[in-house]
Amino acid sequence: MPHVADFRGLVLFAVGRTPVTLGGVIAGLTIALLFFLAARLVGVVLRRLRDRTSRGREALYIVQKLATYGLALLGVMAGLSVTGLDLSSLAVFAGAIGVGVGLGLQGIVKEFVSGLVLIFDRVLNVGDFVEVADQRGMVQEIGPRAVRIRTNDQIDLVVPNSKFIEGPVINWTLHNTGRRIHIPFAVASGADRKAVREVVLAAARSVPFTRPETETHKTQVWMTGFGDSGNNFELVVWPTLESVKRPGAMQAAYTWAIADALEAAGLEVASPQLDVRLREVFGLEGEAALRALKLDKVKSQATTRAEPTPGDNDAAEELSRPIAAPLPPPEPKRP
Repeated sequence: MPHVADFRGLVLFAVGRTPVTLGGVIAGLTIALLFFLAARLVGVVLRRLRDRTSRGREALYIVQKLATYGLALLGVMAGLSVTGLDLSSLAVFAGAIGVGVGLGLQGIVKEFVSGLVLIFDRVLNVGDFVEVADQRGMVQEIGPRAVRIRTNDQIDLVVPNSKFIEGPVINWTLHNTGRRIHIPFAVASGADRKAVREVVLAAARSVPFTRPETETHKTQVWMTGFGDSGNNFELVVWPTLESVKRPGAMQAAYTWAIADALEAAGLEVASPQLDVRLREVFGLEGEAALRALKLDKVKSQATTRAEPTPGDNDAAEELSRPIAAPLPPPEPKRP
């Protein structure tokens, strides 16, 4: 079939002294496509293996990224070689591309290099709970351009890789050891400080996600200062690792537990107020002045305190639910 051979041998253009034929282009594209398919297949297999194992997930993630990037780059090089191009003859062309990358594509290259640094640096792993640019969430994927984070409200955030390199990042679960948190609260002036401490400590220890105390991890109550309306305190507590991944619900759960405990103990929570003292009304003082103003009944009602009923701590219930595991990126739809 000479016409087929002539068709495949059709010279399209030349790079330097190297002619590029139609058959070479078809063969090169085929080789590159096979390498891309192999890279995708290897990535899918390694991702499923990483999802099924609980140990060595970070190492498997690095292997997955290196394998997919390496096969894709090797496919491009092999495709160019099969096309018939002498790669050494592309030095001038590569230099021109380098200038274009440095000027027009510097943002993409910057994010790609930042992604490689994140993969090898190991300070950010899939499954970590991080805080960056006033956003909190669990790392779902470290891609070539951006890191995909899912918040506790099931909102996916796409953060450029460079944000994790150039700015401060809080990794709340880097070493899987949890962290200590501070819950501020205030009690009205005149309250017994020792009673406040005992009541709040008991409330914190009764919360199911408070870690057992050790010599280095103790639940404490600190008095931090004197406010305009009362005394300022902080509950210093070590919660479990899973609850740390839900900081909003964790803060709300401890605050609710403290409020219930203080109310049950008859300790007043500090609030802005203005005290007015009348020494004499119509020449009368004390109970006589109250009776003259018809306030004696109001006083008797204020002295009888209703027993507080503990409410349902919705935040604590939220923390008792299992947290969603990192999900793999969705598979592309086949045509």
